[in-house]
Parts: sequence; C-alpha cells; structure tokens
Amino acid sequence: MKHANILIVEDDPGIQDMLNFSLSTEGYTLHTVSTVKDAWATIENKSIDLVLLDWMLPDNSGIDLLHRIRKYHSKLPVIMITAKAEEEDRILGLDVGADDYVTKPFSVRELNSRIQALLRRVMPDEQPLQIGELYLDPASHRVKVKHTPLELSPTEFRLLHHFMSNTDRVFSRTQLLDQVWGPQVYVEERTVDVHIRRLRKQLAPFKLDSLLQTVHGSGYRFSRLR
Repeated sequence: MKHANILIVEDDPGIQDMLNFSLSTEGYTLHTVSTVKDAWATIENKSIDLVLLDWMLPDNSGIDLLHRIRKYHSKLPVIMITAKAEEEDRILGLDVGADDYVTKPFSVRELNSRIQALLRRVMPDEQPLQIGELYLDPASHRVKVKHTPLELSPTEFRLLHHFMSNTDRVFSRTQLLDQVWGPQVYVEERTVDVHIRRLRKQLAPFKLDSLLQTVHGSGYRFSRLR
C-alpha cells in the first residue's frame, strides 16, 4: 500500500491535536483544516487519499461537504467523526455516501484500524495481475483484455481485483460483502449477485465470463481453468 495522505476536517483543537499526534506515528501525511471552505480547497489542490470529516463545522455542515465530494470526487473515501450518535444521523451519513461513521468519544486505535481497512480496499496492492489475456493494474485502475480496455465501475473493479488476487477460492456472498464492500457498508446480499452479473457481462464479449463461476450453495469462485 502506498503512503497515504489523510485530510482531517475538524474544528476542535483538542481532537485535532489528538488525531495529528496519534496518526502521524502510523506514517500518514496529515493535512488539518477546520472549515468546509479550507477542506474543499485542500481536496482540489492536493492528492488526498482519505478524509476524516466532522459533521458540525463553523462555516457549513460536513454533510454538505460530503455531498460535494460524492459529486466531484466519488471514489474518495470519507469517514465521518461526529458527536451525532443517533441512528437516524448514522443512516443519513451513510446514505449521503460516508464509507464509515465513528461517534465521539472514540478510540484512536479503533479509528486507525478502520482507516487501514478502508485504505486496503481503495489502495490495493499495486502489482499488476494477469490471467491469460485479462490484465488488471491497481495503480492505474485499468483493466484490459489484450489491448481492449474494460470500463468497470469502482465496485466492479474491486470485485474483479479481489477475485484475481484469490483465484480458485470460493467466497460466500457475506464474505464478498465484508471484503469488497467493507463491514461498515450495509447492503443486501443480492447486491453481490447484481455486480457479479454486470462483471460477467463485461467479460462475455471476450469469452472470459466462464472464469467467474457460481458454486451452488456456497458462493462464487474465479478460476484460472477454462
């Protein structure tokens, strides 16, 4: 995993100091701001890999910033850190597009574990993978068959990367939801089936859809054997 740049959007000086002290020891490069305006300027002008976002900020709502991030930087991971602990607030944050939701007070060790888990999903091992004519490059986020590029959605890309990294292993729908979507993303198991169908459709013109196999009663497997 490459070195990660994390943007902390928090107006409480005490929490700023705690996060900067604790997370800097993990090797992250940290950028700390206290307003939505400064946060957006940082996102636009620096290569940010993950955002830690407070809900209540002096110039605007963190939710408004999250809306803007999802509109213009849809793949940028965001963890909400907020004192709003009610279920409806958590649901709103996740519905708007937060990848995770942490309520104050929180454990920095737990937060770091969540950061690492999220970065592993969005910043996978950058070594290219190849199975036959199918080639996937995590660094450039490109997939091609021979010289023909495939246009995959972010979820389809993560799903294919996961399968190509674990060939001939059967994964249940629950395991795929946990390892591809993440444990904090609440979607139904049939969502896996929908994305499997879409991925097969992308591979079908090259007669590679048979690599993605259904194992009845167990889940799915990506096989090197044709």
